[in-house]
Amino acid sequence: MARDENRRGGRDRDETPEFADRLVAINRVSKTVKGGKRFGFAALVVVGDQKGRVGFGKGKAKEVPEAIRKATEAAKRAMIRVPLREGRTLHHDMEGRHGAGKVVMRTAPQGTGIIAGGPMRAVFEMLGVQDVVAKSNGSQNPYNMIRATLNGLQKESSPRMVAQRRGKKVADILKKGDEAPAAEAAEA
Repeated sequence: MARDENRRGGRDRDETPEFADRLVAINRVSKTVKGGKRFGFAALVVVGDQKGRVGFGKGKAKEVPEAIRKATEAAKRAMIRVPLREGRTLHHDMEGRHGAGKVVMRTAPQGTGIIAGGPMRAVFEMLGVQDVVAKSNGSQNPYNMIRATLNGLQKESSPRMVAQRRGKKVADILKKGDEAPAAEAAEA
């Protein structure tokens, strides 16, 4: 019986326990019908493995648990991989945008912690970032803030990715970055 379910693509709910999820927002929505109002719920969930993968999803249903389950499944299907420096922070500063939502994310030294508000904090915690400074400008809508954060995180590139794109070695990329401050210090 179990083998038949696996063949058809049926999955157990406990198949991916390595993912952590964070409920960001629940919104009660109503639809006016002839007999009155029908209430439903919309859930926004962020899912990640806390090792560099993160995704978000939204789900709508008549009951809260079902909306959360749908949102979690959608988030698992829409995960992205983000390279992290030393497994704890971002490689470089970046900005992300979505609609009127604008976010600025900066690398931070060890021990800083996650300095970010609401929905952005959930994304960083699920991603596994330990040190980051982030600021949200513009829209306070949690959907737009998360989309703007993920937009910025998709722009993240590690020295290895840059070296591969330029056809150079990682040491050459890192060396050039280190020479610039030394040259500025020599001129001063």
